[in-house]
Amino acid sequence: MFSHGSRIPKALTIAGSDSGGGAGIEADLKTFSALGVHGLVALTAVTAQNTMGVAATHPIPPEMVSSQIEAVVSDIGVDVAKTGMLYSSRIIEEVAKSAEKNKLRLVVDPVMVSKAGSPLLQPDAVETFKSLIIPLAEVLTPNLDEAFAITGIKVNDLESSIAAGNRMLEMGAQNVVVKGGHLEGDPIDVLCQKGKPPKKYGGKRLPCKATHGTGCTFSAAIAAHLAKGYPIEKSVSLSKAFVEAAILYGYDIGKGVGPVNPLGTLQIDAARLSVIERMNDAIYLLERTDSLHSMSPECQINLGMALPAHFVRDIDDVCAIPGRIFNVAGKLKVAACPAFGASKHVAKVILSAMAFDESVRSCMNIKFSNEILEACREAGLTTSSYDRRLEPPNVKSKEGESIPWGVREAILSFGKVPDIIYHEGDIGKEPMINILGKDAVEVVAKAIRIGLVLDSKANKPTQ
Repeated sequence: MFSHGSRIPKALTIAGSDSGGGAGIEADLKTFSALGVHGLVALTAVTAQNTMGVAATHPIPPEMVSSQIEAVVSDIGVDVAKTGMLYSSRIIEEVAKSAEKNKLRLVVDPVMVSKAGSPLLQPDAVETFKSLIIPLAEVLTPNLDEAFAITGIKVNDLESSIAAGNRMLEMGAQNVVVKGGHLEGDPIDVLCQKGKPPKKYGGKRLPCKATHGTGCTFSAAIAAHLAKGYPIEKSVSLSKAFVEAAILYGYDIGKGVGPVNPLGTLQIDAARLSVIERMNDAIYLLERTDSLHSMSPECQINLGMALPAHFVRDIDDVCAIPGRIFNVAGKLKVAACPAFGASKHVAKVILSAMAFDESVRSCMNIKFSNEILEACREAGLTTSSYDRRLEPPNVKSKEGESIPWGVREAILSFGKVPDIIYHEGDIGKEPMINILGKDAVEVVAKAIRIGLVLDSKANKPTQ
C-alpha cells in the first residue's frame, strides 16, 4: 500500500491573517490547496481588515512566530516557505534566524502596504527587511512601489523594471520577479536572474475589480510550484496564469476592492464536470423517449446548459451537442458527446435568459407549430414570444444580435423568464420554440411533458 502523505509537497506561509479572507495566510492556504500542496502556517500578525482597508493590527510575539516555524519544520518538514506580512524588525529578525537555521527555501513577497493603502510593515523595519530577508530570498516578488522602496529606482517601464530587478540581485536575492501589473499598457512581469538575460512574462488587462490578494496569491503559487519540483522559470509562468484565473473568477463583494479567488480553477473544473454529467443524464432521457422525434425542426434540435453564472463569460461556457440532435428512424440521437462552445444559437438564448434569472441555465430548441405550442400550454408551461419581423434595423443588420434581442423582448413582455420562448419566423428564418429550465434534465423533462400531450391527442379516438 502507498503512504498517503509521503509524496505530498509542503509549503509554509509566514504571514499575517486577513479577516476579510482575501489576502495573507487565507489567500496563501487556498492557493496551496488549489495546487495540490499541503499548507503550513506561521502567523505573524492578526489584522482587522475588509475590502476597504486595515482597521487594526495585532502582531504576534516574535518568539511565537519562530516557535511556529520550528514546530512544523521539526515534524512535518517544509519544501518551500514564503513570507508575506512581517510587520516589525523583531519579527523579521526571528524569521531570518529560523530560515537560516533550517535552511528554508524562501519566496519573499515584500509586503509593505495593503491594496487599500494601509501600512503592513513598520517604517523602521524596512532596512531590517532589506539587510536580513532579501539575502535569504530564493525568489523576491516586489510590485512597482515595493521595488522603489527597496531600491530607490522609480519603476515606470520595462527598462526600469529590469534595472530595479538587477539592483535587488546585487542585494542578495537569487531571483527577482518585478511585477508589472501597475505599468501603463500591457502588464509585463520581468524575471531577473544572476548570469542570465531577463525573462519577460506578458499578460493582459482583465476587466475585473476583484484584485485584493493578487500579490499573496502569486507568491504562494510560486512557492507551491517550486515545492512540486518545477524550475523557477516554469513556476513563474504557471503562477502568472493561476493568478489571472483567480482574478477572472474573483468575488465582487464588499464596498472596496473584492478578493481574488484562488480556488476558481478547481471550482470551474468541478462545475464543468457537473454540467457534462447533467447533459449526459438529459441525453439518456432524450434517446429513450419515443414521443420527442416529431418535435425535430428542419435545423435539428440542440440542447445546452451553462456553467453557474459566476463562471460564465461567453458562449464557450455553455455546453451543447456538436452536430446537434437528429431524428433517426423515429428516435432522437445525438451526433456527438456534449462539449463546451458547441452551439452559438442555444448558448445565446441561455445567456440572454440568465441576464434576467441566473438560475435558468439550460435550453432546448424544438419545432414550432400551433399544435406543439398548444401542447406546451396544455402541459402547464408558461409561454412568451417575440416577432422577428419587428427587429430594429440596427439589430437585424448585426450578426448574432437577433436572438438576444428576441429573448429580451419575450422576457420583458412576460415579466420574468417563461418556460417557453417562441417566434414564428421571418423571411429565411425558421420558426422555433425554445424550452428553458434550470438544467438540462429539467428542460428535457418539460419536452417529455409536451410530447405526452401530443401523443395523447394523436391517440385520442375520433367521435
